[in-house]
Amino acid sequence: MEIDVQIFLPALLAGLLVVATHVPLGREVLRRGIIFIDLAVAQIAVLGVVVAQTMQWGESGIGTQLAAFGGAITGSMILHACERRWPQTQEAIIGSSFVLASAISLLVLAHNPRGGEQLQELLSGQILWVSWKQLGYITALYGLVLLAWLRLSARRGIAFYLLFAITVTASVQLVGVLLVFASLVIPALAVQNYPARRALPWAYGHSLLAYLGGFIISSLADLPTGPMVVVTLAILAPVVARLSYRRTDLADMSE
Repeated sequence: MEIDVQIFLPALLAGLLVVATHVPLGREVLRRGIIFIDLAVAQIAVLGVVVAQTMQWGESGIGTQLAAFGGAITGSMILHACERRWPQTQEAIIGSSFVLASAISLLVLAHNPRGGEQLQELLSGQILWVSWKQLGYITALYGLVLLAWLRLSARRGIAFYLLFAITVTASVQLVGVLLVFASLVIPALAVQNYPARRALPWAYGHSLLAYLGGFIISSLADLPTGPMVVVTLAILAPVVARLSYRRTDLADMSE
């Protein structure tokens, strides 16, 4: 099967935009030890989309977007409050939030004949169908996210949770829950033993190579793109992690 450049190019650019924001956010998530917050916030955003579509607010209209963003931001504020009140059990609370949002989504879609299809789309994403107009909106949003991250001390307190909610809500509708979680966590895990100055570049390189490889393999083999990129990220992670140990071993030998 040949690669359709008209579909491949905007989808790849969308993936690169996701990488640009998710790699630094993922490293902060790992540092805080709240690994499953992305799954919880993403699922809460999915719940907002499900409710909006069930209420017939339009699959891609302003009502759906407001419901998704509103749900994710509300959930993030609640999780931030729980972190301050019960820090020892924060990860358990986050996991429970994910399960609760998933259960409510299933209940809302219980009598919807397209419920299973809608959940599948939100889980694996529809990145191959991204439009150039949609890319423009995402570029502007992610640009503001990166600006806030780099310049406005958005890593502190509730600002981090709000920024995280905005980013994940946009991403989950673009690439799906699976790829959102994988893009945040897997590269961060792969470079956790790298020196600080090298960790971010290596995480970006890992993500970019995985997205490119996953897109090419999925196109040639006619496989779902999102899950294929997740698999590629996972396959490359041990290689990237091993390179950090290799560098450490060489440094020890030189001494």
